[in-house]
Amino acid sequence: MQPTVACVVPCYNEEAAIAKVVRDLRASLPEALIYVYDNNSTDNTVAEAQKAGAIVRHEPRKGKGNVIRRAFADVEADALLIIDGDDTYDASRAREMVDLLFEGPYDQVVGARREVVETAYRAGHAVGNKMLTGAVRSLFGNDVSDMLSGYRVFSRRYIKSFPALSHEFETETEMTVHALSLRLPTAEMEVDFKDRPAGSVSKLRTYRDGWRILKLILGLTRRQRPSLFHSVIAGLLALVSLVLGIPVVADFIRTGDVPRFPTAILAASIMIIAMLVLMVGYILESFMHMRQEQARLAHLRYPAPSRSADSVQELMRDAAGRDA
Repeated sequence: MQPTVACVVPCYNEEAAIAKVVRDLRASLPEALIYVYDNNSTDNTVAEAQKAGAIVRHEPRKGKGNVIRRAFADVEADALLIIDGDDTYDASRAREMVDLLFEGPYDQVVGARREVVETAYRAGHAVGNKMLTGAVRSLFGNDVSDMLSGYRVFSRRYIKSFPALSHEFETETEMTVHALSLRLPTAEMEVDFKDRPAGSVSKLRTYRDGWRILKLILGLTRRQRPSLFHSVIAGLLALVSLVLGIPVVADFIRTGDVPRFPTAILAASIMIIAMLVLMVGYILESFMHMRQEQARLAHLRYPAPSRSADSVQELMRDAAGRDA
C-alpha cells in the first residue's frame, strides 16, 4: 500500500492562474488528490479549477488561515502539500519536495523562494520578509530562511499536532514557529518564485499584513517564551524604578532625610511590580512546557513519513504487542 498524497490550493479570485497550477501539480504528482479551497471568490475561479480536474471545496470565512485550518481538519493524507493558487511558485518541484519529506523523513519541507525575476516581490516585501524571518530566527531558532513561504509539504503527524489558530496571511508564521518550538525535523528546498500571470492581483496588503505578522510574532513570543517576554518587561520596569529611586537614595545618604516620599514610594512600587512580572513569567514557563509536552505527545501518536505504509503498520502492531 502506497502512502497517500494530497495537495491543497487556497484560492481567492485566481481565475487567471488556478487552472495552470492544478495542471502543473497533476503533472508532477499524478497520484495526488488536488483540493482547491475557494475562499468566497467572485470570479470564475471555481469553474476553472473544476475544469482542470481539481476537487473544489469552500471555506466561507475569509482569510488564508481559515482555509488552512479547514483543510488540515478535512484532508487525510500521509503527505499534504500546500501551494498558493496564483502560479508564482514552481509547482513542477512538488514531486521533489514530497520525495524529500519521505526520504528524510521530515515533518515539514519548505519551498524557500528564489526570485527569478526582479519584479516577483512587491516593493517592500523582500525587505519585510527578511526582517520578520530574522526576528523569528532570533527568538525561536535558526532553522528557517524563508518564514513566509506559502509552498510547503507536511507529514500527517505535523498536521495533527498543529493548532492552526491564525486567520489570515500570518498562518505561515504560525506554521514555522510550531515546527521550531517542537524542534520538528524540517528541510528547505529552493524553488523559483516569479511574477503573477496577467490578470491576477495580489491580495497581500504590505503594511496591514506586515503588522499582523509582527503582532503574531509578539504574541507567540509571549506564549512560547514567557520567561523571556516577561523578563524584558520586568527589566524595563526595574530600570524606571532605579532612575526614580537612585536620586532619593543619594539624598538620604547625603543628608539623612527623605525629602521626596512620593517618589520613593513610586520607585519601590514599580520595583515590586517588576519582581511580580518576572515571577509570572517563570510560572507561565512551566505551563508552556506542559503545553509543549502535550503537543509533542499528539505528534508522536502518528508514525514518521515513510514510502512503505505496510512497514509502518507492521511497526505499529509490533509496538502495540510489546505494550500489551
